[in-house]
Amino acid sequence: MPQPVIRIALFNAKGGCGKTTLAWNLAMGLSRRGATLLLDADSQGSLGDWADWAAESEEHVLSVQNWSEHDPGSADKFTFLVIDCPPSLESPVTREVLAMADWVLLPVLPSPLDLWASQRSVEVISALHADKRDRHAAFVLNQVENHSALSRAAESAVQALGLTVLPVQVARRAIYRNAAIEGKSVYQMGKRATTAVQEFEGIIEEILK
Repeated sequence: MPQPVIRIALFNAKGGCGKTTLAWNLAMGLSRRGATLLLDADSQGSLGDWADWAAESEEHVLSVQNWSEHDPGSADKFTFLVIDCPPSLESPVTREVLAMADWVLLPVLPSPLDLWASQRSVEVISALHADKRDRHAAFVLNQVENHSALSRAAESAVQALGLTVLPVQVARRAIYRNAAIEGKSVYQMGKRATTAVQEFEGIIEEILK
């Protein structure tokens, strides 16, 4: 009997939290474990542009589709679906994706404004998952400065919002920007991206527990 597809949504109503970068690299990491479809539900279309740029690389093995063009019946062809949500709680697409996702990851920057803006997202996700014990949601602290007092304070503050915080944090690294410029993921950037790859492998391990 085939295993059911695992649906992972990346969402935060606050823009600029690194959602698309996380979605791209997470999907590339998952594609090493099974067939992965990356769905771009964000009207900005950043993932589609990234995929077009990446298509020139022989290492590019990821399927990327726009949400509006996606055939739900094709989901059983994949092991993983990664969905980059619109940064809006009012969007019907956002509500649809959050309701059906097995995992919702909320990237959040270690800043007071980002933390405060995440409260409403937590409330909506909690309501949508209220009667679904097999659904999971968690914060991912992103662009963390390892020795920053603000980052340490943010870790404590985000726990108070009532949602799980993944133990794996994504640090602020130039390699993420460099990979994007080259149309690649950190998995394709060689030894200089070893630590960044370890961060995403840690996130994937948490999802697949």
